[in-house]
Amino acid sequence: MRRGVCLVVVALLVGSALWAHGQEEGPNADLLKKLGSQFVLTKTTADKSDIVTAGSVLALKKDGLLMYAVASPMPPMNTYRNGRVTQGLSGFGRDLGITLRGHGEAAAGSSGKRKFVSGEKFWIIGYSVQSDGVLLELYSDPYEDVRYYGHLKIQFPKGTVPPPDEVMNTIAEVITVQPNDNANAGQNAPPPSSQAPPGQPQALAPLAPPPPPADAPPPPPKTISIGQTKDEVVAIFGQPQKVVKLATKEVLYYPDMKVTFVKGKVTDVQ
Repeated sequence: MRRGVCLVVVALLVGSALWAHGQEEGPNADLLKKLGSQFVLTKTTADKSDIVTAGSVLALKKDGLLMYAVASPMPPMNTYRNGRVTQGLSGFGRDLGITLRGHGEAAAGSSGKRKFVSGEKFWIIGYSVQSDGVLLELYSDPYEDVRYYGHLKIQFPKGTVPPPDEVMNTIAEVITVQPNDNANAGQNAPPPSSQAPPGQPQALAPLAPPPPPADAPPPPPKTISIGQTKDEVVAIFGQPQKVVKLATKEVLYYPDMKVTFVKGKVTDVQ
């Protein structure tokens, strides 16, 4: 008899506490829409022993989130407030303790509960908006063949209902949605082929620029031979700086050279 009364009390408490998250009208409609855009729910089997359809993967950012094995009649209640995750000893948590003590001691044993710490990951299987906060229902992967679940309430400040964006920011303090592993799958993909689609001419590769011209060989050294004429010397060295005529001699002066002509022919070079 005592066991049946406890189950009835728990069922009534749960029925009055949770709002259907599918409700899209009323003052919480905007917040529900933001929750729906942030979280993709995971669908489990009826007994919560396995996943039917996977949804968003969540990462915990605070220590101390308590979950019970799915064999437990009801999940534990965690509350996030003032930067901490805590479990209360009254209300929902107290009723759960009574239920477990009454007919589920094994479920509450060392293998029936687990505390999660920052960095661990799990799934979200439900959410609702209540008068005092947002309630998230969480579900874990198996640990030694045991899956765990629990409730996490994001507590509103007393007497106020924050704007939806502020509520989402508070949720992000304790849990965040992990990016899809397939989102980066294309980053290491090979580059697209340069071949043109059928029916279109293939673009020609740009021509390489011609190599630079080779350095020109140095000009041969200028030389003067005995017997060359004045015109030949001037053609090779250009006009002299000075010309001196002495009787039958004629001397052409260059910056570093003196050329002597006799009867119009080179006879000496100094």
